[in-house]
Amino acid sequence: MAADSDSHKDRVPEHVAIIMDGNGRWANARGLSRLEGHSKGVKSVLNTIEAAAELGVKYLTLYTFSTENWNRPDSEVSGLMDLLVSSIEFYTPDMMKKGVKLKFIGDRQSLSEKVNKSMKQIEAETANNSVVTVMPAVNYGSRLEIVQAVKNIAEKVVDSELNINDICEEHISRALYTAGIPDPDLLIRTSGEMRLSNFLLWQLSYAELYVTDVYWPDFTKDEFRKAINSFCKRSRRFGGV
Repeated sequence: MAADSDSHKDRVPEHVAIIMDGNGRWANARGLSRLEGHSKGVKSVLNTIEAAAELGVKYLTLYTFSTENWNRPDSEVSGLMDLLVSSIEFYTPDMMKKGVKLKFIGDRQSLSEKVNKSMKQIEAETANNSVVTVMPAVNYGSRLEIVQAVKNIAEKVVDSELNINDICEEHISRALYTAGIPDPDLLIRTSGEMRLSNFLLWQLSYAELYVTDVYWPDFTKDEFRKAINSFCKRSRRFGGV
């Protein structure tokens, strides 16, 4: 199913970023554990990937685990990591069948060998797929990303590979985890929260925002289409008139 009007087809966003919020509150409202909420949220991820592919979205960035999420209880953190690994293993054949390419972004140094191995494996297996590129942000924090980018650029200046007066926005973009990927056109946030939560601060400079009160486990294909249709009806001026 495409956007509402055929005239909107050419305006479908190339890159959609999503802050998948509300798993815990969804679970609490049903007397379930937070991990059960996260597990239900995996289904929403799969539905969203499928809907993105159907609509022609080429890039989908999903805020999966932030650098701040380490502050959660150890049981929840370990459960989330186990869920990530088991989901990768279970759904790899489905990702292959649907032509999904997986590319994880974030700081991998703090992740376990098991998690890193699982991520590398599905990245390798799906590397040649081209229907839609899905980028789960794992152990991701935008401020950390920008700091690391600045350090990389500074090293080039010190090594005389780059003149400090030549540094421009493109140098920073190329030093980010998302290098080579177009900036998001649309940011979706579920659960009604009105903040960016340290997510893609550089890349979201001109993204359209769409916030829904729906908790992530209840985010369906139809909810995704609503967000896309809202985007298609907007006029993007990028500071112009």
